[in-house]
Amino acid sequence: MGRRSGILEFAVLGLLRESPMHGYELRKRLNTSLGVFRAFSYGTLYPCLKTLVANGWLTEEPGNTSEDALAAPLAGRRAKIVYRLTAEGKEHFEDLLSQTGPDTYDDEHFAARFAFFGQTSRDVRMRVLEGRRSRLEERLEKMRASLARTRERLDDYTLELQRHGMESVEREVRWLNELIESERAGRDLKGTAAGGTAQQDTTQGATGGLPRSGDPSRPDTPGDTAT
Repeated sequence: MGRRSGILEFAVLGLLRESPMHGYELRKRLNTSLGVFRAFSYGTLYPCLKTLVANGWLTEEPGNTSEDALAAPLAGRRAKIVYRLTAEGKEHFEDLLSQTGPDTYDDEHFAARFAFFGQTSRDVRMRVLEGRRSRLEERLEKMRASLARTRERLDDYTLELQRHGMESVEREVRWLNELIESERAGRDLKGTAAGGTAQQDTTQGATGGLPRSGDPSRPDTPGDTAT
């Protein structure tokens, strides 16, 4: 299983843990709640759903709303399928939530993991946050070293772009420091996790799927290349 498909399976299981959904509803939630998936298509989602069903982690049920019942015969289509998390699927998702390996520190995976921090135990949240901070501190040191070596050969615009990237990483490190401090103090964040609490706006690309705004608690971060 590739990294990208693994992140998608994780997110699908997490959203279905909240409630059963149609494929369209799932795609909409993935697009709006988890910006890391903003550009993906039905051609990506449905093979993922079929795999999860084959693994016994989801069940397929016919839609039973009055809208589905009326629309399907008129359009000559089958009623929408509702996907529901099984007990085995819930257990598998909880196992995924407990994992804190290096992949969880990457931009895309971290964004998905953070969206479900409301369903994650405090000790796991701490390990993921600290791992992410260490990853970014390493990245920052490399960026500074690279800039020091090449600054004399760069034009003003390229130099400014390099500085912007460094500032973005520094902002996220400060944000992570605040989150880690809150976790250590035993304070839960309110309204920051998509899984069970209020949803965050996320974006893909240069930010690696992390929140983006001028608020220091929602930093603009440069992304790793994750495939």
